Amino acid sequence: MDELLSEKEQIEAIRSWWRDNGRYIISGVVIGVGLLIGWNYWNNQKAQSALAASGLYESLVSEVADGDTEAAGAIAAALYENHSSSVYAGQARLAMAKLHMDKGRDQDAANELEALVDAGGDSEAAMVGRMRLAKVLLYQEKAGEAIELLQGYKDTAFGPRYSEALGDAYVALGQTDDAREAYTLALADNPNAPTVNRTLVQMKINDLPKETTAAATGEAPDTAGSGSPEDVTLQDEPPVVADDEPEREAEADE
Repeated sequence: MDELLSEKEQIEAIRSWWRDNGRYIISGVVIGVGLLIGWNYWNNQKAQSALAASGLYESLVSEVADGDTEAAGAIAAALYENHSSSVYAGQARLAMAKLHMDKGRDQDAANELEALVDAGGDSEAAMVGRMRLAKVLLYQEKAGEAIELLQGYKDTAFGPRYSEALGDAYVALGQTDDAREAYTLALADNPNAPTVNRTLVQMKINDLPKETTAAATGEAPDTAGSGSPEDVTLQDEPPVVADDEPEREAEADE
């Protein structure tokens, strides 16, 4: 009898516990199932979106290859509007910029690249876009804007390439010393895995005007007999000392 009462007490205790806690357990199960369904739905939507973006990008590449600016622009607009956070949006802007440049529409190319740089942060596509935008600005003879765009990235993976472009911009502005420094930084690229053409960069350094001895000492160079400052040949050589040996020999004969 005592055993029977003990079992009844246990059952009643379980029932009592369930009355107090059952609704929490059911709620937890419902929430857990809901989260699982939501997670699966979100992943499925994400996969579907990525697939759609990929399809649009493939179509865009085809139109770019055909040189159809209008058709490519329409596809790119759909990518920007519906898949702005996907990697394909950035790639689309790079493709459109190239197409515009091929068509001689450099400002349209600059607009595409500016949008990519503004939205992409430090993503790889944005860093590539920054490099290409600098080249477009140099083409547009906006070397000062190119310099502002490229400064501050020498310690990144794109540092050597940016430094070379900076050197080109400084050359365009006639800032020889800054250009030489930038090109030298570009040559600091890892020779085992170079990202720049080291031979070309060295040629650019060799083509820079060399400082005269007078410029190095702060003295005014002697330009007598020269037609114009542009005609002066700049050298690194020291001043030539006149040979006074004949005079010394004459004194010795006396």
